[in-house]
Amino acid sequence: MSGNDAVDATTEGPSAALSDGAPLRMRVPAADLLFFDALATPVRLWNSPVFHGLDNIPESGPVMLVGNHTLLGGVDAPLLVHEIYHRTGRVVRGLAENVLMRVPPVREMVHRIGSVRGSRDNCRALLDNDEAVIVFPGGGREAMRRKGEKYQLKWEGRTGFARMAIESGVPILPTAMIGADDVFDVVFDGDHPVMSPLRWTVEALGIRKNLTPPLMRGVGPTVLPRPERFYYSIGVPIETTPWRDAPDLDAAATELQRVVRKALEEEIIHLLAQRDRDRGRTLWGRVRGAVGI
Repeated sequence: MSGNDAVDATTEGPSAALSDGAPLRMRVPAADLLFFDALATPVRLWNSPVFHGLDNIPESGPVMLVGNHTLLGGVDAPLLVHEIYHRTGRVVRGLAENVLMRVPPVREMVHRIGSVRGSRDNCRALLDNDEAVIVFPGGGREAMRRKGEKYQLKWEGRTGFARMAIESGVPILPTAMIGADDVFDVVFDGDHPVMSPLRWTVEALGIRKNLTPPLMRGVGPTVLPRPERFYYSIGVPIETTPWRDAPDLDAAATELQRVVRKALEEEIIHLLAQRDRDRGRTLWGRVRGAVGI
């Protein structure tokens, strides 16, 4: 994770500025690192995450991590970013939903963890500055799951990330995350008639109604999340240079999106198979393994 109590900000060049006063360069103060370590500890104890492929992240230079959004995107994604920082020293910058940037305290927290408003200008500025950027093309709609949509990519028409990667000439790392969609069951999704009052409230706040959160349950009838293990996998880099000189950039972005989608779906399938074989998937399984049962 990252903080910006002590931020190195460069202002050279027209692409150096980020919107909303977000810092271009970030380093993690010791106090912030201790704070984020403390936040991550209970999640690690409860969900016992495993990570694969972190060595595919380059030590330096611009790179785009492209992942799937889950119901707990605000928990599992930061845990991955936190792990990447500890393993590699790189601060991964996120592109946040615009709705999160409307409230100043929320916006300040978004900046503090290294994320910025999700715009092409911000993405381009970060990549031009040799940053590692993580994007979730499915956005809020992919996170606001309907029944039967576990680990499905909702990328219809979402080619902006591919276009940005082609224009910047940066590699893409397919970044799969599973486990977070298993800690809750969707009782009523955002489209259910029972959720109409919440949908009206969401629309009244100026938010798209398809971002209405579902009603969920975890352990038994409670909202306590089940202690399912989180699994992460970062695939091999997909070089974007073959598309750089394409005469039709829109067609090139569509083709690259399909390539990345296929690679990410394969990573997800691999993790699902690992989950199904893993005796330590559940807390009870991990306890049994620890005592040799």
